[in-house]
Amino acid sequence: MVTSLRIPRLVVAAPSSGSGKTTVTTGLMAAFSERGLAVSPHKAGPDYIDPGYHALATGRPGRNLDAFMCGPELVAPLFAHGAAGCDLAVVEGVMGLYDGAAGRGELASTAQVAKLLRAPVVLVVDASSQSRSVAALVHGFASFDPLVRLGGVILNKVGSDRHEVMLREALEEAGMPVLGVLRRAPQVAAPSRHLGLVPVAERRADALASVAALAEQVRAGCDLDALMALARTAPALDCEPWSPQAPAVPTGPGRRPVVAVAGGPAFTFSYAEHAELLTAAGAEVVTFDPLRDESLPEGTAGLVIGGGFPEVYAPELSANQPLREAVAAFAAAGGPVAAECAGLLYLARSLDGKPMCAVLDADARMSERLTLGYREAVALSDSPLAAAGARLRGHEFHRTVIDPGAGASPAWGFTHPERRVEGFVQGGVHASYLHTHWAAAPSVARRFVEASARAR
Repeated sequence: MVTSLRIPRLVVAAPSSGSGKTTVTTGLMAAFSERGLAVSPHKAGPDYIDPGYHALATGRPGRNLDAFMCGPELVAPLFAHGAAGCDLAVVEGVMGLYDGAAGRGELASTAQVAKLLRAPVVLVVDASSQSRSVAALVHGFASFDPLVRLGGVILNKVGSDRHEVMLREALEEAGMPVLGVLRRAPQVAAPSRHLGLVPVAERRADALASVAALAEQVRAGCDLDALMALARTAPALDCEPWSPQAPAVPTGPGRRPVVAVAGGPAFTFSYAEHAELLTAAGAEVVTFDPLRDESLPEGTAGLVIGGGFPEVYAPELSANQPLREAVAAFAAAGGPVAAECAGLLYLARSLDGKPMCAVLDADARMSERLTLGYREAVALSDSPLAAAGARLRGHEFHRTVIDPGAGASPAWGFTHPERRVEGFVQGGVHASYLHTHWAAAPSVARRFVEASARAR
């Protein structure tokens, strides 16, 4: 049923990556949450790491809005699902404001998400190496697409009081409100490595301190009242909220099939909607930590191993031999296994020379080359996730390689932007580098729960 969602909302964007979107967005979320507001956190694009910081700042699941993987038509419904009952929604953009899927115009850009949500945009500008030129930069972003409503600017990395005066004077000439000024503050920066920020699960205590420091910095440097007033200018959003609810898979008497989902510091990449879809389809979702748990959860009938950083924890994962053997035995018995990226590496024979689960006759290692980008894929083999011929969109993001790159029965054939086969389907195992968003294809979760019910 179409509803009229009246929730104040902001999209936080920037001219380019590295401008400080994540730190500013997280600080805003935390500062507004400290005022007693229920803040709904969102992230444009496929990123898994930033939503972890958003969740820490708000106490609510960080949710992604990806117009490529889920389609533009699902952006507003997914937003409405996550923002239901909240006082404010804040959406962090991806890359530069107008950057999206390569060669696809505005598709999957922050600008497209802002237009689909009818939300005002706040532009975070790294002002560290400019003064009056900031007005020309902001004017260009404000005028490039008349349908994108740029409501104000937050100046980041400002060097001094004099620097701030020059920036404010320039933007006043351009008629652009300055909604915040933040000085350089290295103490609030989160550490990074080869795929971006270090996930919250790996540094929770330090991350909590960082988020608190960000909230303090934003309170001191931003006009929260003006930002809230801007958020309230967003008109009603008329759409039918997305829902994971569907007829549950008939599972017979007794306990629902247990779907074990890998978590902990080594496996931090997941979309909140996946667990919601599995639960709605009739599964009991139980999280386990491959770094510490020596057995799969009791009654495991299906196994989901998502993305993360197994390369960072290869020695510890390898040392947990009882769990590696349990995973191998589960797969050998035909149990349904869905493995994405990090899960693919964990199922390999070895990772950087360290023994893994040896479910797949393949070896993985770190690489100097970053593989990154959206993919259009067709399932080449029947599996617990998809029937052969099914088409999905996904995203690759890794700095590892696996040899061979595909098994005798590949998981996917990529049709765009390049043609190649990838991944492994054997028995009940579907293992691939491709990250997918199941909200775009709820049948994936239902099919997996059906396979788990049969396996039980």
